[in-house]
Amino acid sequence: MYSFVLKNDVVEISITNLGCIILSVDMPDKKGKAKNIVAGFKTIREYKNNKDFFGCVVGRYANRIANGCFKIDEKIYRLPLNDGINNLHGGNIGFDKKVWNLQQIISNENEAGIELSYLSKDGEEGFPGNLEVSVTYLLNHRNELVIHYKAVTDKATPVSLTNHSYFNLTGFENSSVLNHSLTIYSDEYTEKNENNQPTGKFINTADTVFDFRSAKKLGTDINDEVLKNDRGYDHNFILKHDHSEELVHAATLSDNETRRKIDVFTTAPGIQVYTANFWDGSVNGSQNIIYNKHSGIALETQLFPDSPNHTNFPTAILHPGEKYNSTTIYTFGFIH
Repeated sequence: MYSFVLKNDVVEISITNLGCIILSVDMPDKKGKAKNIVAGFKTIREYKNNKDFFGCVVGRYANRIANGCFKIDEKIYRLPLNDGINNLHGGNIGFDKKVWNLQQIISNENEAGIELSYLSKDGEEGFPGNLEVSVTYLLNHRNELVIHYKAVTDKATPVSLTNHSYFNLTGFENSSVLNHSLTIYSDEYTEKNENNQPTGKFINTADTVFDFRSAKKLGTDINDEVLKNDRGYDHNFILKHDHSEELVHAATLSDNETRRKIDVFTTAPGIQVYTANFWDGSVNGSQNIIYNKHSGIALETQLFPDSPNHTNFPTAILHPGEKYNSTTIYTFGFIH
Protein backbone atom coordinates (compact mmCIF):
# COMPACT_ATOMS: atom_id res chain seq x y z
CA MET A 1 0.00 0.00 0.00
CA TYR A 2 1.03 3.58 -0.64
CA SER A 3 0.10 7.03 0.53
CA PHE A 4 0.37 10.03 -1.77
CA VAL A 5 0.37 13.75 -0.99
CA LEU A 6 -1.07 16.26 -3.45
CA LYS A 7 -0.09 19.79 -2.52
CA ASN A 8 -0.32 23.37 -3.75
CA ASP A 9 0.22 26.69 -1.95
CA VAL A 10 -3.08 26.40 -0.05
CA VAL A 11 -4.32 22.81 0.18
CA GLU A 12 -2.58 19.54 1.07
CA ILE A 13 -4.42 16.26 0.39
CA SER A 14 -3.28 12.79 1.43
CA ILE A 15 -4.61 9.69 -0.37
CA THR A 16 -3.96 5.96 -0.10
CA ASN A 17 -4.52 3.17 -2.62
CA LEU A 18 -6.40 1.19 0.03
CA GLY A 19 -10.00 1.91 -1.01
CA CYS A 20 -8.87 5.08 -2.85
CA ILE A 21 -9.25 6.72 0.56
CA ILE A 22 -8.77 10.45 1.09
CA LEU A 23 -6.91 10.36 4.41
CA SER A 24 -6.76 14.10 5.02
CA VAL A 25 -7.48 17.51 3.51
CA ASP A 26 -5.50 20.24 5.23
CA MET A 27 -6.57 23.81 4.49
CA PRO A 28 -6.19 27.11 6.35
CA ASP A 29 -8.94 29.09 8.08
CA LYS A 30 -9.43 32.89 7.95
CA LYS A 31 -6.36 33.33 10.21
CA GLY A 32 -4.19 31.04 8.11
CA LYS A 33 -4.29 28.15 10.58
CA ALA A 34 -4.41 24.83 8.70
CA LYS A 35 -6.62 21.96 9.88
CA ASN A 36 -7.61 18.57 8.50
CA ILE A 37 -11.29 18.99 7.55
CA VAL A 38 -12.13 15.35 6.71
CA ALA A 39 -12.87 12.41 8.99
CA GLY A 40 -10.34 9.63 9.23
CA PHE A 41 -8.43 7.26 11.46
CA LYS A 42 -5.01 7.81 13.04
CA THR A 43 -3.50 4.63 11.56
CA ILE A 44 -3.94 2.76 8.28
CA ARG A 45 -4.66 -0.45 10.22
CA GLU A 46 -7.90 1.04 11.58
CA TYR A 47 -9.28 1.41 8.04
CA LYS A 48 -9.72 -2.38 7.90
CA ASN A 49 -12.88 -1.85 9.95
CA ASN A 50 -14.12 1.32 8.26
CA LYS A 51 -17.84 0.82 8.95
CA ASP A 52 -18.62 4.50 8.32
CA PHE A 53 -16.73 4.50 4.99
CA PHE A 54 -14.40 7.39 5.93
CA GLY A 55 -12.90 8.94 2.80
CA CYS A 56 -13.17 5.93 0.51
CA VAL A 57 -14.50 5.21 -2.97
CA VAL A 58 -17.57 2.99 -2.63
CA GLY A 59 -18.77 0.57 -5.29
CA ARG A 60 -19.61 -1.36 -7.36
CA TYR A 61 -22.85 0.45 -6.56
CA ALA A 62 -22.94 3.44 -4.19
CA ASN A 63 -25.92 3.69 -1.86
CA ARG A 64 -28.64 1.06 -1.55
CA ILE A 65 -30.08 -1.63 -3.80
CA ALA A 66 -33.43 -2.64 -2.33
CA ASN A 67 -33.65 -6.22 -1.07
CA GLY A 68 -30.20 -6.82 -2.61
CA CYS A 69 -31.90 -7.74 -5.85
CA PHE A 70 -32.12 -6.50 -9.44
CA LYS A 71 -32.87 -7.91 -12.88
CA ILE A 72 -31.05 -7.53 -16.21
CA ASP A 73 -32.43 -9.17 -19.37
CA GLU A 74 -34.82 -11.35 -17.36
CA LYS A 75 -32.01 -12.68 -15.16
CA ILE A 76 -32.31 -11.97 -11.44
CA TYR A 77 -29.14 -11.17 -9.48
CA ARG A 78 -29.00 -11.42 -5.69
CA LEU A 79 -26.51 -9.48 -3.59
CA PRO A 80 -25.51 -9.79 0.07
CA LEU A 81 -27.67 -7.81 2.52
CA ASN A 82 -25.41 -5.63 4.66
CA ASP A 83 -27.83 -2.83 5.59
CA GLY A 84 -31.01 -4.34 6.97
CA ILE A 85 -32.82 -5.70 3.91
CA ASN A 86 -30.63 -3.74 1.49
CA ASN A 87 -27.28 -4.02 -0.24
CA LEU A 88 -25.25 -0.92 0.67
CA HIS A 89 -22.14 0.49 -1.05
CA GLY A 90 -21.29 -2.70 -2.94
CA GLY A 91 -21.75 -5.26 -0.19
CA ASN A 92 -19.62 -6.88 2.51
CA ILE A 93 -16.26 -6.37 0.80
CA GLY A 94 -16.77 -3.44 -1.53
CA PHE A 95 -14.28 -1.25 -3.39
CA ASP A 96 -13.56 0.60 -0.13
CA LYS A 97 -11.74 -2.48 1.24
CA LYS A 98 -9.70 -3.31 -1.88
CA VAL A 99 -6.06 -2.45 -2.50
CA TRP A 100 -6.04 -0.56 -5.79
CA ASN A 101 -3.21 -0.55 -8.32
CA LEU A 102 -1.19 2.57 -9.04
CA GLN A 103 -1.52 3.32 -12.76
CA GLN A 104 0.30 6.63 -12.94
CA ILE A 105 1.54 9.65 -11.00
CA ILE A 106 0.64 12.97 -12.60
CA SER A 107 2.75 16.03 -11.91
CA ASN A 108 3.05 19.17 -14.03
CA GLU A 109 2.87 22.94 -13.65
CA ASN A 110 -0.95 22.89 -13.65
CA GLU A 111 -1.87 19.92 -11.47
CA ALA A 112 -0.68 16.98 -9.39
CA GLY A 113 -2.47 13.69 -9.08
CA ILE A 114 -2.67 9.92 -9.20
CA GLU A 115 -4.63 7.36 -11.18
CA LEU A 116 -5.64 4.16 -9.37
CA SER A 117 -7.27 1.08 -10.90
CA TYR A 118 -9.07 -2.06 -9.81
CA LEU A 119 -10.48 -5.11 -11.60
CA SER A 120 -13.73 -6.26 -10.02
CA LYS A 121 -14.19 -9.82 -11.23
CA ASP A 122 -17.38 -11.37 -12.56
CA GLY A 123 -19.51 -12.47 -9.61
CA GLU A 124 -17.72 -10.37 -6.99
CA GLU A 125 -20.28 -9.57 -4.26
CA GLY A 126 -22.93 -10.99 -6.61
CA PHE A 127 -22.47 -8.46 -9.42
CA PRO A 128 -22.17 -9.67 -13.03
CA GLY A 129 -19.28 -8.89 -15.36
CA ASN A 130 -15.57 -8.18 -15.12
CA LEU A 131 -15.52 -4.47 -14.37
CA GLU A 132 -12.33 -2.50 -15.00
CA VAL A 133 -12.40 0.67 -12.88
CA SER A 134 -10.11 3.67 -12.60
CA VAL A 135 -10.21 6.67 -10.29
CA THR A 136 -8.07 9.74 -10.89
CA TYR A 137 -7.50 12.42 -8.24
CA LEU A 138 -6.13 15.76 -9.46
CA LEU A 139 -5.34 18.89 -7.42
CA ASN A 140 -4.83 22.15 -9.34
CA HIS A 141 -3.91 25.76 -8.51
CA ARG A 142 -7.59 26.73 -8.28
CA ASN A 143 -7.79 24.58 -5.14
CA GLU A 144 -10.00 22.11 -6.99
CA LEU A 145 -9.82 18.42 -6.22
CA VAL A 146 -11.03 16.85 -9.47
CA ILE A 147 -12.13 13.20 -9.27
CA HIS A 148 -12.63 11.23 -12.51
CA TYR A 149 -14.32 7.84 -12.33
CA LYS A 150 -14.14 5.51 -15.34
CA ALA A 151 -15.25 1.92 -15.93
CA VAL A 152 -15.80 -0.66 -18.68
CA THR A 153 -17.41 -4.10 -18.42
CA ASP A 154 -17.77 -7.33 -20.38
CA LYS A 155 -21.34 -7.98 -19.08
CA ALA A 156 -24.22 -5.63 -18.35
CA THR A 157 -23.91 -4.52 -14.72
CA PRO A 158 -24.99 -1.68 -12.41
CA VAL A 159 -22.28 0.89 -11.69
CA SER A 160 -22.36 3.98 -9.49
CA LEU A 161 -19.15 5.27 -7.92
CA THR A 162 -18.66 8.02 -5.37
CA ASN A 163 -16.26 9.29 -2.74
CA HIS A 164 -17.51 9.03 0.84
CA SER A 165 -15.51 11.74 2.61
CA TYR A 166 -17.08 13.43 5.63
CA PHE A 167 -16.38 17.14 6.09
CA ASN A 168 -16.22 19.31 9.17
CA LEU A 169 -14.98 22.73 8.17
CA THR A 170 -13.85 23.59 11.70
CA GLY A 171 -11.36 20.73 11.48
CA PHE A 172 -13.55 19.00 14.08
CA GLU A 173 -12.72 21.70 16.66
CA ASN A 174 -16.49 22.08 16.84
CA SER A 175 -17.82 18.56 17.34
CA SER A 176 -20.99 19.30 15.35
CA VAL A 177 -21.63 20.50 11.78
CA LEU A 178 -25.14 21.71 12.63
CA ASN A 179 -23.93 25.33 12.45
CA HIS A 180 -22.55 24.78 8.94
CA SER A 181 -24.58 26.38 6.17
CA LEU A 182 -25.58 24.24 3.19
CA THR A 183 -26.96 25.14 -0.20
CA ILE A 184 -28.14 22.35 -2.52
CA TYR A 185 -28.91 23.40 -6.08
CA SER A 186 -31.89 21.07 -6.32
CA ASP A 187 -35.68 21.34 -6.44
CA GLU A 188 -36.45 17.66 -5.81
CA TYR A 189 -35.42 14.62 -3.82
CA THR A 190 -36.16 10.92 -4.19
CA GLU A 191 -38.78 9.82 -1.69
CA LYS A 192 -37.97 6.72 0.35
CA ASN A 193 -39.80 4.34 2.66
CA GLU A 194 -39.01 3.26 6.23
CA ASN A 195 -36.46 0.74 4.88
CA ASN A 196 -34.44 3.45 3.09
CA GLN A 197 -35.73 2.20 -0.26
CA PRO A 198 -36.82 4.72 -2.91
CA THR A 199 -40.54 4.67 -3.70
CA GLY A 200 -39.85 5.90 -7.24
CA LYS A 201 -41.44 9.29 -6.59
CA PHE A 202 -39.73 12.64 -7.02
CA ILE A 203 -40.81 15.10 -4.31
CA ASN A 204 -40.54 18.89 -4.55
CA THR A 205 -38.33 20.33 -1.81
CA ALA A 206 -40.10 23.72 -1.64
CA ASP A 207 -41.16 24.68 1.89
CA THR A 208 -40.08 21.35 3.37
CA VAL A 209 -37.20 20.33 5.65
CA PHE A 210 -35.39 19.36 2.41
CA ASP A 211 -35.43 22.89 1.01
CA PHE A 212 -31.79 23.98 0.76
CA ARG A 213 -32.20 26.10 -2.37
CA SER A 214 -31.05 29.03 -0.25
CA ALA A 215 -28.28 28.59 2.30
CA LYS A 216 -29.63 27.08 5.52
CA LYS A 217 -27.94 25.90 8.68
CA LEU A 218 -27.90 22.12 8.87
CA GLY A 219 -29.40 22.16 12.34
CA THR A 220 -32.42 24.27 11.41
CA ASP A 221 -34.78 21.33 10.85
CA ILE A 222 -32.67 18.37 12.01
CA ASN A 223 -35.06 17.52 14.85
CA ASP A 224 -38.15 17.64 12.65
CA GLU A 225 -40.49 14.65 12.91
CA VAL A 226 -39.91 13.89 9.21
CA LEU A 227 -36.23 13.19 9.93
CA LYS A 228 -36.83 11.22 13.13
CA ASN A 229 -36.16 7.71 11.77
CA ASP A 230 -32.96 8.83 10.03
CA ARG A 231 -31.84 10.96 13.02
CA GLY A 232 -30.91 13.63 10.49
CA TYR A 233 -30.39 13.86 6.74
CA ASP A 234 -29.69 10.75 4.67
CA HIS A 235 -31.37 11.65 1.39
CA ASN A 236 -30.68 11.80 -2.33
CA PHE A 237 -31.24 15.20 -3.94
CA ILE A 238 -31.91 15.36 -7.68
CA LEU A 239 -29.54 17.58 -9.65
CA LYS A 240 -30.70 16.49 -13.12
CA HIS A 241 -32.62 13.63 -14.66
CA ASP A 242 -29.82 12.06 -16.69
CA HIS A 243 -26.19 11.04 -16.27
CA SER A 244 -24.61 13.30 -18.88
CA GLU A 245 -21.20 14.96 -19.19
CA GLU A 246 -22.71 18.29 -18.17
CA LEU A 247 -21.02 19.59 -15.01
CA VAL A 248 -23.53 21.16 -12.60
CA HIS A 249 -23.14 23.05 -9.35
CA ALA A 250 -24.44 20.57 -6.78
CA ALA A 251 -23.85 22.13 -3.36
CA THR A 252 -22.03 24.73 -1.26
CA LEU A 253 -21.02 23.99 2.34
CA SER A 254 -19.64 26.79 4.50
CA ASP A 255 -18.68 27.61 8.07
CA ASN A 256 -19.00 31.21 9.19
CA GLU A 257 -16.61 30.80 12.12
CA THR A 258 -13.55 29.69 10.14
CA ARG A 259 -14.74 31.19 6.80
CA ARG A 260 -13.91 27.91 5.04
CA LYS A 261 -16.22 26.67 2.29
CA ILE A 262 -16.50 23.86 -0.24
CA ASP A 263 -18.29 23.99 -3.58
CA VAL A 264 -19.27 20.69 -5.20
CA PHE A 265 -19.65 20.29 -8.96
CA THR A 266 -20.53 17.03 -10.67
CA THR A 267 -21.71 15.28 -13.82
CA ALA A 268 -23.72 12.83 -11.66
CA PRO A 269 -27.50 13.23 -11.49
CA GLY A 270 -27.79 13.08 -7.69
CA ILE A 271 -26.11 13.95 -4.42
CA GLN A 272 -26.66 12.05 -1.17
CA VAL A 273 -26.47 14.26 1.91
CA TYR A 274 -25.66 12.31 5.07
CA THR A 275 -25.12 14.03 8.42
CA ALA A 276 -23.30 11.22 10.28
CA ASN A 277 -26.48 10.32 12.14
CA PHE A 278 -25.16 7.11 13.68
CA TRP A 279 -21.68 8.14 14.77
CA ASP A 280 -21.59 7.14 18.42
CA GLY A 281 -18.36 8.41 19.96
CA SER A 282 -16.55 5.11 19.47
CA VAL A 283 -13.93 6.59 17.11
CA ASN A 284 -11.13 8.90 18.20
CA GLY A 285 -10.30 10.35 14.79
CA SER A 286 -7.16 11.52 13.06
CA GLN A 287 -7.55 14.96 14.65
CA ASN A 288 -7.42 13.23 18.09
CA ILE A 289 -11.05 14.24 18.58
CA ILE A 290 -13.98 11.93 19.36
CA TYR A 291 -16.46 11.68 16.47
CA ASN A 292 -20.03 12.02 17.73
CA LYS A 293 -23.44 12.14 16.06
CA HIS A 294 -23.54 14.98 13.47
CA SER A 295 -19.78 15.60 13.71
CA GLY A 296 -19.44 15.45 9.91
CA ILE A 297 -21.36 15.63 6.66
CA ALA A 298 -20.90 13.52 3.54
CA LEU A 299 -21.78 14.98 0.13
CA GLU A 300 -21.85 11.90 -2.11
CA THR A 301 -22.34 12.58 -5.83
CA GLN A 302 -23.97 9.54 -7.40
CA LEU A 303 -26.62 7.89 -9.48
CA PHE A 304 -29.93 7.59 -7.64
CA PRO A 305 -30.26 4.88 -4.98
CA ASP A 306 -31.77 1.61 -6.23
CA SER A 307 -31.76 2.83 -9.85
CA PRO A 308 -31.62 -0.71 -11.31
CA ASN A 309 -35.14 -1.25 -9.94
CA HIS A 310 -36.68 2.02 -11.19
CA THR A 311 -37.19 2.58 -14.91
CA ASN A 312 -37.92 6.29 -14.36
CA PHE A 313 -34.49 6.88 -12.76
CA PRO A 314 -31.36 7.63 -14.83
CA THR A 315 -30.06 4.27 -16.02
CA ALA A 316 -27.39 2.66 -13.89
CA ILE A 317 -26.68 -0.29 -16.17
CA LEU A 318 -23.36 -0.24 -18.00
CA HIS A 319 -23.22 -2.46 -21.10
CA PRO A 320 -20.22 -3.95 -22.92
CA GLY A 321 -18.82 -1.42 -25.38
CA GLU A 322 -20.00 1.52 -23.26
CA LYS A 323 -17.87 3.67 -20.96
CA TYR A 324 -18.85 4.80 -17.50
CA ASN A 325 -17.60 8.36 -17.04
CA SER A 326 -18.29 10.53 -14.03
CA THR A 327 -16.53 13.63 -12.71
CA THR A 328 -16.86 15.41 -9.37
CA ILE A 329 -14.99 18.53 -8.28
CA TYR A 330 -14.57 19.70 -4.70
CA THR A 331 -13.41 23.33 -4.68
CA PHE A 332 -11.87 24.45 -1.39
CA GLY A 333 -12.32 28.15 -0.78
CA PHE A 334 -13.27 30.89 1.64
CA ILE A 335 -16.27 33.08 2.45
CA HIS A 336 -15.36 36.66 1.56
